[in-house]
Amino acid sequence: MASVYTSYDRNTSLTWVYMTGFLVLVIGAGYVFAQALDAPGILPFAVIFSALMSFGSYWWSDKIVLSMSGARPIGPDDDRELFRVVENLSIAAGLPMPRIYVIDDTAMNAFATGRDPEHGVICFTAGLLSRLDRSEIEGVAAHELSHIGNRDTLLSTVVVVLVGFVALLADWFRNMVWYGGGRRRDDREGDGQLQMIFFLLALALSILAPLAAMLMQLAISRKREFLADASGALLTRYPEGLASALRKISADTEPLEAANRATAHLYIANPFKGRKVAKLFMTHPPVEERIAALLGERVGEDGE
Repeated sequence: MASVYTSYDRNTSLTWVYMTGFLVLVIGAGYVFAQALDAPGILPFAVIFSALMSFGSYWWSDKIVLSMSGARPIGPDDDRELFRVVENLSIAAGLPMPRIYVIDDTAMNAFATGRDPEHGVICFTAGLLSRLDRSEIEGVAAHELSHIGNRDTLLSTVVVVLVGFVALLADWFRNMVWYGGGRRRDDREGDGQLQMIFFLLALALSILAPLAAMLMQLAISRKREFLADASGALLTRYPEGLASALRKISADTEPLEAANRATAHLYIANPFKGRKVAKLFMTHPPVEERIAALLGERVGEDGE
């Protein structure tokens, strides 16, 4: 039977597999585009530019996300009980006390951000704080604190940057082709045939790579949610609290107005309510599977 301990190990391993595949996709796409356009400088440019984007997102991602979400900071005098809960969990986890923000929205949700534990932030909606009991809020806080401790907040940002970069690279290649910037050399028959193969491969990649990158992003997001659930349950020693919170959050039919496609994967549950999508395109695992994993129940063949 699956437990929070086996879920922790399994999802950690799977996440590294997905991240490795992501980097291979970025480098591979850059190489193929460079060969198709006979422009060797594309590959190092792609690597350097993606590194610069990652550097910028590393330093300013939390400020950008909080601003996009319309969140405001609160202090201990605003909600002493909430600060006591988060402080106790932080001590138990051996992490610095994160800053706490609130989104003034009656929908129920929460997310964490920050490039490292020293700059961690946990953001709750007003609706969640008003409608969950103490053990449920503790479960949600432990889940979000686990994201910070597991470095998910940084990982999520890097993944978003990689997805965006793959999309930009693909758009750039198509524009070069359509507007005549991608003329191929054919001075030698062998070289011309080889470059034609690379050109056709690059054209296919320019269409399929952004889709593959998005699917990998969603897969990583789903695995990190399972991992944060497992870590949070280990932290509180009371998985029923988080399971109960997830039931209530999933039953809430009100969409979160502050959420958008760029930040949706950060939240503890899908902030877009009433949208039926295939599991492959979901930002979060099905709540039923998360609850079953928390309570040690078996769901489906993979046991997640």
